[in-house]
Amino acid sequence: MQFSLGPVLYFWPKATMQAFYRQAAESDVDVVYLGETVCSKRRELKLDDYLTIAHELREAGKQVCLSTMTLLEAPSELRELKRYCDNGEFLVEANDVGAIRLLREHGLPFVAGAAISVYNQHSVKRLVDMGMQRWVMPVELSRDWLQELLSHDEVQSVRDRFEAEVFAFGHMPLAWSARCFTARSENRHKDQCELCCIKYPDGRRVDSQDGQRVFVLNGIQTQSGDRYNLINQVPQMQGLVDVVRISPQAEGTFDWLEKFRDNTQGAAPIKLPAGDVNGYWLQLAGMVQQA
Repeated sequence: MQFSLGPVLYFWPKATMQAFYRQAAESDVDVVYLGETVCSKRRELKLDDYLTIAHELREAGKQVCLSTMTLLEAPSELRELKRYCDNGEFLVEANDVGAIRLLREHGLPFVAGAAISVYNQHSVKRLVDMGMQRWVMPVELSRDWLQELLSHDEVQSVRDRFEAEVFAFGHMPLAWSARCFTARSENRHKDQCELCCIKYPDGRRVDSQDGQRVFVLNGIQTQSGDRYNLINQVPQMQGLVDVVRISPQAEGTFDWLEKFRDNTQGAAPIKLPAGDVNGYWLQLAGMVQQA
């Protein structure tokens, strides 16, 4: 079983990003995803910057994947997508079917991100035939669902050709919209947002009227209010999941990576902090924390 760092979903200053990836190079993470997946206006790091970091991470022994945008809204974003797909060196995580089309046209392998929303064995088989080497399961699905899907003969016939990856830690991306909810929360228009999301390194919390955290706003992305944390379920992933994904947080990411590694065989379970949940994996409501 390998561990990965997903792309940074939030808008962090360039110096913060560079420091984070220096830590990643020194850590024992196996796979690192790089790239802006949420909003093209976030330009602290450009593709050339990500490629420089990618080379440094590769020299440190990490497998590097470039992650593409999830929602394309302008011709300029399509041009940038083509640059990612044509990088010539690194595997690409496709978060939009347009990226899959471009990669397939060039005969390039790819990772299918969770936003592709693959729910059945026929889609998995089709994507493998198109060049998929790794598949990230949609965040709202369970272990039982994953086990059943992978047991189908159609998938078993290609199981040695792709890896299964599970989003196991972080606020779960639930939806994307052409509207920018962070800008709206500050009474700004999207076109005059002044990149206000940089003030919220872990997104902006949204509470219900009774004070319960229900969502996290991250630009055009809406995330789960509670943090998903499958550290105690990692032993159940043995023989089923190939890659366990940790989504970067502003604080403590590498500490959690070590905790996950320590509990790979179930030797170091922990009591989940308040606000951490694991319901979806257990086929329960997403906001449930089960011991």
